[in-house]
Amino acid sequence: MSDTATKIKVATIWIDGCSGCHMSFLDIDERILELAPHIDMVYGPLVDLKEIPEGLDLVIVEGAVANEADLHHVLELRKKSKFMIALGDCAVSGNVPSMRNPIGQKDCFERAYFENADTGQQIPTNGVPALLKNAIPVHQAVKVDLFIQGCPPPADAIFFVLSELVAGRVPDPTKVTRFGA
Repeated sequence: MSDTATKIKVATIWIDGCSGCHMSFLDIDERILELAPHIDMVYGPLVDLKEIPEGLDLVIVEGAVANEADLHHVLELRKKSKFMIALGDCAVSGNVPSMRNPIGQKDCFERAYFENADTGQQIPTNGVPALLKNAIPVHQAVKVDLFIQGCPPPADAIFFVLSELVAGRVPDPTKVTRFGA
């Protein structure tokens, strides 16, 4: 990915998912110290920046693309990055967020905000990004260079992929992962 003398600029984003993939990333535990000399984490839930920086080497996307804000973020991240990873089954296949797709927005909203609501029965609109017609996997919105499946992917798989990338090799994550586990 880059020479070993330079740190790679990494961004992560958590869109429509449960944060389990980021938790799995944190489960790398002390092995993160092996990666730290090679990675500069510049954007994501673990970094307090509002603007997406330019010149990203690697973007790791967790979650499906489900609303206009998600779509805007992945388009901007793709434009500013050299390499993008779809992390976890939601990013890879749409998984749980895409379960709403066959139901349709109107019926989904009715169920969530009226049938299952005890108080305040209204569909939120103020400050909430509009849903896309369907929740989609990341690769249906932008080019993805590598897929790491799993719900969530095991920390060992994430560590393997990152270790290979900082060493300048593009790994095959299917050797250390499987869908749904």
